[in-house]
Amino acid sequence: MRNKTLAALTLAAVVALPMAAQAQGYTTGAVRGPAVILDDDAGIAVEQRPAFREYVIRERIPNYTMQERVIVGGILPETGVTYYDVPQTFGVTPYRYTVINGETVLVEPRSRRIVQVIE
Repeated sequence: MRNKTLAALTLAAVVALPMAAQAQGYTTGAVRGPAVILDDDAGIAVEQRPAFREYVIRERIPNYTMQERVIVGGILPETGVTYYDVPQTFGVTPYRYTVINGETVLVEPRSRRIVQVIE
């Protein structure tokens, strides 16, 4: 009886081990470091986002293309990307903005980390 219990426990551990290892997934690409959660009050307010998108289009901000997906927490390259000040009419923010893969993003200037994707 004891051997059957030990064998059953061993079999269960062998079956569960690959599932546990698979659950430890990782992200590749532009994301490095811990995720960033941005309080909506710190970025462009929800009601101002359409006007901000229109502003960016009017300013004809160049689009930077990169292979990685544009996601909050992603780190942008050190070179090739130009960052612009957010006009005070959209609120005072410590962030800058740019356009990546056709999407307007707010970026923390020192770390180059995306803190908000303006949709």
